Amino acid sequence: MKKTLKALLVFGLASIFALNVQAQDEASGSSWDTGLDIYSSYIWRGAKFGSGVAFQPYIEFSTGGFALGAWGSTTTDEMDGYEMDLYAGYDFGPVSVNLTDYYFGGDWTCGDEHFLEPSITFSLGDFSLMGAYMMNDYYDVDDTYIEAGYSFGKVDVALGAGDGQYTDDGDFNVCNISVGTSKEIQVTDSWTLPVSGSVILNPSTGGFFITAGISF
Repeated sequence: MKKTLKALLVFGLASIFALNVQAQDEASGSSWDTGLDIYSSYIWRGAKFGSGVAFQPYIEFSTGGFALGAWGSTTTDEMDGYEMDLYAGYDFGPVSVNLTDYYFGGDWTCGDEHFLEPSITFSLGDFSLMGAYMMNDYYDVDDTYIEAGYSFGKVDVALGAGDGQYTDDGDFNVCNISVGTSKEIQVTDSWTLPVSGSVILNPSTGGFFITAGISF
């Protein structure tokens, strides 16, 4: 509960900071963005969430290296694979730090329903390395996840390992091997439709998935 209250306080202060920066310096490149991704299924870090098609809207405010946003995922079954997240992050050149508040349903005002995750990502050219730590005292969640990724032009590969919820026995192990690609379909002379697809294997649970999606 205390961790959740601290996180919500951080989000509140981050919002005030972002608006203050925007008022002080419009030349910093402040902007709002929103969109919707639709995927054949929602696969996250080697695990499948919900059933059926996943609709994933987002909205984000950014200024300079700072970003503050909200992201969600729902299916045609209202509470099947339901997730609504808030996040704040800052890019320090090749290093970015983030704090995410995961919410999977229940009473949003109850601190026990929030899963907090600080994360850090290091990027060097086409290579990236991310580490994350998710926590929730009420549900006894104390999970670590590490992922390395590399982009080979049109193909992106990733190798992830974690413990707790990410593996079948809770021990630290490889849980996410993915290969993905994307392209743009020309719909009209002035509009293209981004399409992406991935093949994903979780060696720990034995899960194998193929998913594709479009972005608006």
